[in-house]
Amino acid sequence: MLRQELVGRRSGGAAGSYAVGMRVLAACSLGGAGHLGPLLPFLGAARRRGDETLVIGPPAMAAMVEETGFTFVAGGEPAEDEIAPIRERLPVVSPQEASILGNREMFGRLAATAMLPAMERTCARWRPDLVLRDPCEYASAVVAPRLGLPTAQVAISLAEVEAGSIQVARPALDEHGPDVARDLWATPYLTRFPASLDPSPFPTTIRFRGPAAAAGKPLPDWWDGSDAPFVYLTFGTVLGHMTYAADVYRTALQAVEGLDARVLLTVGRKFDLADLGPVPPNVRVEGWIDQADVLGPADVVVCHGGSGTVFGALAAGVPLVVVPLFADQSENARRTTAAGAGRTVDADAATIGPDDAPRIAEAIAAVLATPSYRARAERIAADMAAAPTPDDVLDELFTR
Repeated sequence: MLRQELVGRRSGGAAGSYAVGMRVLAACSLGGAGHLGPLLPFLGAARRRGDETLVIGPPAMAAMVEETGFTFVAGGEPAEDEIAPIRERLPVVSPQEASILGNREMFGRLAATAMLPAMERTCARWRPDLVLRDPCEYASAVVAPRLGLPTAQVAISLAEVEAGSIQVARPALDEHGPDVARDLWATPYLTRFPASLDPSPFPTTIRFRGPAAAAGKPLPDWWDGSDAPFVYLTFGTVLGHMTYAADVYRTALQAVEGLDARVLLTVGRKFDLADLGPVPPNVRVEGWIDQADVLGPADVVVCHGGSGTVFGALAAGVPLVVVPLFADQSENARRTTAAGAGRTVDADAATIGPDDAPRIAEAIAAVLATPSYRARAERIAADMAAAPTPDDVLDELFTR
């Protein structure tokens, strides 16, 4: 729990009032944009208030963080030959085994151990007043309590998924002390997901709304003036590291080839576009496009079910077609479908392949043709927009 005695420490403010000039450390683990994104609203709020901010994460995140304008310090990360075998197995093993591989072995053990030295140095020297954790980043959960530093975890996934992840990771966390996992339950849990879709088991759950949707930059006219429905197709930033990525993308292209739609496919910065093969004329392929530029004009988002994409689309009132691949994606898909804000297409085999393309095409056509999907997405967007701002939540954290 955040401690009142820290309030006003830097400027002599009285307890119960927020003082500028505090220090906010954001701690990220492996995973890229989906892990950094939820932290950015709070870093922005801190910067607006005149606080100092710092992001610590794997070296591979340096360019991504620097593009946001925040200061970055590189920690450690596991060697690629340690994590690549885990990453490759995630989509093809049972959900239980995938959770153990990802949450316990990759995040709880390998990533946390690699990050610990830099986390200890940074926290000891910089002395943040608040540590905001990506829930997969466990080194800060080990270090901060030892130094008496208040922490809060900022959700990536649904609350029940995050709670289950702590339990799965616990054997690895217990290697650093018996209280690490227990203390995670006592820290504030911050989530942008609405209670209607995401009931939370965490005792201190604070909901917030993301920044107001910006208009974004207009997309180039890649479709020569066509006004056909606009389909945004993405499978996140992690898939591009995997050996079967090209097969997944080619299946998606097969699904949209016959649709009367403008389609934008983003494949991430690590994927070689030459591996795609022929691209249908109604499809534009890009490595990276800012989500804010895409969600405004999108009529439907087709994705793998990553939390950042799903709840970013819902916050913008855009319905979805979700094709889950691994991790929490099936649960995100299930809840979106249950809410009437989209459709789910489960793969017939271990991962999606050509036989799934007709069902993906049918789901896209159904969502485009049925207004109730967008109406339900817009209802969820209104629910999310009614939550407190990150500025309000940051103020609450410092005055608890």
